[in-house]
Amino acid sequence: MQPVRAFQPVRNLRPHGGLRGLEDTVSSQLFQGRFGRMFRTLPAAEFSDEALVALAAKMTAAREEEVTSENEDDAEENQGIDAGVTYLGQFIDHDLTFDPMSSLQKQNDPDELTSFRSPRFDLDSVYGRGPSDQPYLYEDDGLTLQLGRRLTGAEEFDPNARDLPRHKSETDSNPKRRARALIGDPRNDENVIVAQLHAIFLRFHNRMIAHLTAKNGRTPDFAEVQRQVRWHYQWVVLHDFLPTIVGRDTVNAILPHLENETSIYLDSPDLRFFHWRNQPFIPVEFAVAAYRFGHSMIRPQYRLNLTLVGKGPEKDPVNGRISIFTPEDGSEGLNGFREFPSNWAIDWSLFFNMGNRPPRFGIRRVQKAYKIDTSLVNPLGALPVSTAPGIRSLAERNLKRGARMGLPSGQDVAQLMDEDVIPDDRLRVGKATKEDSKNNPKLADIHPDFKGRAPLWYYVLAEAQQQFDGKDSTPIRLGRVGGRIVAEVFIGLLLGDGFSFLSQAPGWKPDPAFTVKGKFGMAELIKQAIRV
Repeated sequence: MQPVRAFQPVRNLRPHGGLRGLEDTVSSQLFQGRFGRMFRTLPAAEFSDEALVALAAKMTAAREEEVTSENEDDAEENQGIDAGVTYLGQFIDHDLTFDPMSSLQKQNDPDELTSFRSPRFDLDSVYGRGPSDQPYLYEDDGLTLQLGRRLTGAEEFDPNARDLPRHKSETDSNPKRRARALIGDPRNDENVIVAQLHAIFLRFHNRMIAHLTAKNGRTPDFAEVQRQVRWHYQWVVLHDFLPTIVGRDTVNAILPHLENETSIYLDSPDLRFFHWRNQPFIPVEFAVAAYRFGHSMIRPQYRLNLTLVGKGPEKDPVNGRISIFTPEDGSEGLNGFREFPSNWAIDWSLFFNMGNRPPRFGIRRVQKAYKIDTSLVNPLGALPVSTAPGIRSLAERNLKRGARMGLPSGQDVAQLMDEDVIPDDRLRVGKATKEDSKNNPKLADIHPDFKGRAPLWYYVLAEAQQQFDGKDSTPIRLGRVGGRIVAEVFIGLLLGDGFSFLSQAPGWKPDPAFTVKGKFGMAELIKQAIRV
């Protein structure tokens, strides 16, 4: 088989994960668009199509015949990362890559690279182009964001649960209409979990209106509310999500003023690899490889709430977990782009640690994400037709996109970053569990193309997997290569955004009314949002 050459079109890989402008990224030292390269001088790693297909097959786990009971830990679970973090990561990704340009502009200039808005943590996926340009996202006051129908099933935690606004109501008699969400970024309707997470941010905005009105004795204007919501969200990204994924030491190494409790102007940020000339860009090494670590964290099934199944003695609290999706876009899974059952409201204490929430019916309160390792759950080997025409395997799509984008090998990146290169005999493919690790094949044995070099996406996952110490309960986060790439991009984008709290008010802290013992993270944001 011929190697997959860099910069070939990847048209059959769209639309799942496809971003306009990404596939046209160049290596020139003199040009930067919306996407650029972090390691411009490194050569592209070339792999044959045959090698990538073989690796993708090994990275896709077999279908689970026996599902672990909900009252005990699963060996594949990452005890350091809650299940909701997976979908917060997806939400953040959509925010960074939101494309607000009109369809007319796209038709006139489909490959244009330079007039995209810069990537920022600014919730444009929620706000769209604002109440003046997209008034249908807002109530008549031009301030309050519209919410969807009421949802049931999580009354104990969130009696006011809401869906996204949709194009079709429950009374619509046309079965062919899929009731797609009416939101700033349609991608946030991709599955039931990220859809309801988007609804949480709609409600947090509305909660902020009520809070500022009571606090200041007047109705705030839109810009004031939006800034406060954005800064609280950015705080969650920097102080909750990022440390959870890469470790607090990595964050503090880049922003030493956080650990030293000094000024950012006295302890300057240390960005060693992510640099830009005019405006920050999204490095392809981040977008196509390092930040795709979340694919390994996806569980095959999730429990949305604690509603009992059945009646009387037949009530079964252990049932009720739902598949992440059904391959043919059926209604049984958590597939998106549709109006799901109204009793699928999410109890967020099953996805994030909400504090003192004891187990019920023998069911653990917080589900965990799966480990960051070189294994993807079986459903990801056959993505839904609506989101993945052509190649249905997520691992194969990721590997082929990385090769066609001309990404360097993981070993070359590690060497440039002056990190220890993982030897071939420690690069294995499979689950980071006590049962599976002893039989995981070596990468180099899968195909000769992988001797001494590995696709960057695989290498980031394998690097994290090196933390597995034989104990299934040991938490696994990104390693020194993958973690540094992700952390530098996140922090660099915040520093490069003149409107972020880190740029405008680096000493800013969340509103004390929203914190719990001085802490504000995703759990605290949700607790505020569900008050409306």
